[in-house]
Amino acid sequence: MKFEIKHRFSGTVLFSLETENLRLCVEAAIKFGVDLSGANLSGANLSGANLSGANLYGANLSGANLSGANLYGANLYGANLSGADLYGANLYGADLSSAQLSGAIGYNPHKTDPLLMLRDQPGNICAYKLVKPDGLAPFNGGITYEIGKSYEVADASTDENIQCAAGINLATLPWCMHQWQYGYRILIAEFTAQDIAAIPLGNDGKFRVFRCKIVGEKDLKEIGLIE
Repeated sequence: MKFEIKHRFSGTVLFSLETENLRLCVEAAIKFGVDLSGANLSGANLSGANLSGANLYGANLSGANLSGANLYGANLYGANLSGADLYGANLYGADLSSAQLSGAIGYNPHKTDPLLMLRDQPGNICAYKLVKPDGLAPFNGGITYEIGKSYEVADASTDENIQCAAGINLATLPWCMHQWQYGYRILIAEFTAQDIAAIPLGNDGKFRVFRCKIVGEKDLKEIGLIE
């Protein structure tokens, strides 16, 4: 039987093969180095498949059976994994940034998300806040942040299935540097584990807190953003 892997939006055939099942077709595509970014694999039975190192950037894997699959080092950035069965899947080293994981079965974020360590930190913790020159956040800015002042959003969203929502959004330094544009500033925010509202599933380095205090500002020259 001939199996085809199509792009989720354009319908373009990314790979096709005469074989016994779709799992073998997908494994062959990966073996031959086929770029499967944006592939439509919704509902596919890929149980036990070897998908190590696969480029599944933005792929639709909603409802797919990935139980026991080897996804070591796979690029799943922005992939739709909502409702997928991930029980026993090897996700070590996989990039799940911005992936949709709502309703995924058997997914253990503690195996893939280093930001969860923030919940176990005693005392004060520092992270970063990217702002424009005037202190407003570049995305949905509503608060003007100033050094030495404390801020609170009591109704910050605690829904970890949502990447961006109400709250004070903080991030890792690499996230801020990646989003930085000329003129932007990177502030240092202090908070505690109890102040965390949500560490979204599949986050790319950003999370939300109820409250924080701006205690400083990064030297952009020191971190190589300006000369």
